[in-house]
Amino acid sequence: MRFDGMLVDLDDTVLAFDSVSEPVWVEVCDRHAPVLGCAAGELHAAIRNVARRFWSDPARHQRGRMDLLLARREIVGEALRQLRVDEAVAQHMAEEYSVARDQAIHPLPGAIETLARWRQMGLRLALVTNGAAAGQRRKIERFGLDHFFDAVFVEGECGFGKPDRRIFELALRRLAIPVARTCMVGDSLEFDIVGAQRVGIHAVWVDASGRGLPREGLVRPDAVVRSIAETGVA
Repeated sequence: MRFDGMLVDLDDTVLAFDSVSEPVWVEVCDRHAPVLGCAAGELHAAIRNVARRFWSDPARHQRGRMDLLLARREIVGEALRQLRVDEAVAQHMAEEYSVARDQAIHPLPGAIETLARWRQMGLRLALVTNGAAAGQRRKIERFGLDHFFDAVFVEGECGFGKPDRRIFELALRRLAIPVARTCMVGDSLEFDIVGAQRVGIHAVWVDASGRGLPREGLVRPDAVVRSIAETGVA
């Protein structure tokens, strides 16, 4: 299908983000468990379970992504309380994890090449990402992504983010392209796909893990790909 413009998500669409989380937590837990007097696997499981509950709540999710370090401190602190071990190391563990995770972030295979190809094709491109301004801008600058896009929209700068229709409408106005000629590409069914489809934008879901659509889910992307490089635009 031919499009004139592409709206592109950042985390886990262009850059590996959630996919680097678990290995980093394993390393952090392996280092701290002996001092805390618990098994590393037990510590990791507790953090994973608390994190799952934390991020499942929409209000906490919005608050947490605006201050990831604070969210991680809360998550680790609650996990340590459940294990009845010293909570004093929660801040240090959260900071250690945050530094290591940032270092582990990297472009997904074919992502940079795909953005460059789309630019060469003359497509209008907008990056539309949730999260705090400082953290998202650091990633954009670190990997030299800014020059690929005609516009960049960060939740922390706009005051609203996906799936709020306002951020999609803002991107459409800035790119000055018809909604019928626009495609959104992202990994989140809730934020990217639902948000885009609500305003009539063709939505392509990046299912990097190949897990497929949830059986009980009502969201139906217009297309499903394993990576941004598979997105057909012509």
